[in-house]
Amino acid sequence: MSQQTTVELPVQPANPHQPSRFAHWSSRLLENAEVRAYLMNGPMLLAIAVISVFPIGYSFWISLQRYNLRQPNRIGFNGGENYLNVLTQAEFWQSMRVTFTFTVGSVIGQVIASVLVALLLNEQFKGRGILRSAVLLPWAIPGVIAGVMWKWIFNPRFGVLNGLLYSFGFIDEYRSWLGVDPNMAMAVLIFVQVWNALPFNTIVLLAALQAIPSDLYEAATVDRAGIVKRFQHITVPWLIQPILIIMILATMNGLRVFDLVYVLTGGGPGDATRVVTFTAWKKAFDALDFGLANTYAYILTFMTLIIGLIYIRMMYQRGEIEQ
Repeated sequence: MSQQTTVELPVQPANPHQPSRFAHWSSRLLENAEVRAYLMNGPMLLAIAVISVFPIGYSFWISLQRYNLRQPNRIGFNGGENYLNVLTQAEFWQSMRVTFTFTVGSVIGQVIASVLVALLLNEQFKGRGILRSAVLLPWAIPGVIAGVMWKWIFNPRFGVLNGLLYSFGFIDEYRSWLGVDPNMAMAVLIFVQVWNALPFNTIVLLAALQAIPSDLYEAATVDRAGIVKRFQHITVPWLIQPILIIMILATMNGLRVFDLVYVLTGGGPGDATRVVTFTAWKKAFDALDFGLANTYAYILTFMTLIIGLIYIRMMYQRGEIEQ
């Protein structure tokens, strides 16, 4: 009878340096460029969500509630009642009329002023560098500081403007530029808005002007085209796209203007310069009705988006941007 023997093979010790299954999976995952991009941008996206997305969403939620701090016992969800109330108020449509008047005036003013200044700075003349630097000065002044500065200039008692006009005999007595005439107050607001946006708009148009090939003007001169023809058929087509961009930005800034109105006129005289943003501020911090205030803000936001989409559609149709 044979005897069976058992041979035991030595057990190989585990390699401590051998990667685990999780480490292997994670290394394979990190080889994906999209995953690396998400991991690298994740903290930034989270910060944006906390700082921007959450407040936007929460304010929209507040706009769907009856949220007046003077009536805390009535705070609660009311659906779209705030939106119906606002859209049926004469106060809202008055503020919308003022807002659109200001926006249209500032858009037209910005386009005309920036085109004229850019054409001037594109010419060769002595002192052009100094003038270019001077045009950039408003860019360095914050909106609130600019409003305070212009309020002092237009001061009815000791303002610089009244002093100069009176000294040169253009007026017989000091005028109130902001507190009496509604049309004058609106004109001053539009002027300050145009002045404040002039540096950026001028730089955009000046860059477009300097990108025009000089050969086009030389060929037009050989063909005996006058200044008007050269401007109409060469300059204007090259400026259409930057002008549309300026119009988009001017429209957005005009619809959401607040600082200049708050500092210069306070919505007056009467309600002549009471734009939607200022009305929303009054609802929030005077009436303490944060529900209606957020409703005003979101209605204006929706209108701004619609206008922006119209501008973009225009640029698509002109072929200025590709889909």
